[in-house]
Amino acid sequence: MSILSFFFRKDSDAIKVLDGETYKNAISKGNVQLVDVRTPKEYASGHINGALNIDFFQKAEFESDFSKMDKEKPIYLYCQSSMRSQKAARRLVKMGFSSIFDLKGGYRNWN
Repeated sequence: MSILSFFFRKDSDAIKVLDGETYKNAISKGNVQLVDVRTPKEYASGHINGALNIDFFQKAEFESDFSKMDKEKPIYLYCQSSMRSQKAARRLVKMGFSSIFDLKGGYRNWN
């Protein structure tokens, strides 16, 4: 990626919203970076198997935890309804992630 394309890339180029079926198929292949950006309490009440919990509202921890992840590998995000995960996705683009997938409708539409 050139420096110009990095600075002028639209968030929409890096972020894709997937319906539940497509998302489920993608993460079922294993070895993915799957992240629940809800609070620990929400995560404890139920989450997608294998998901890490990185709370969107804890900005310092959010940035620290994501900075340890592979920016070249796709990230699969979800929250309760897709509001936070969309904001998280935009934050990740600013951190240098280029392939982000968000679960349409969030965890409430998972089952």
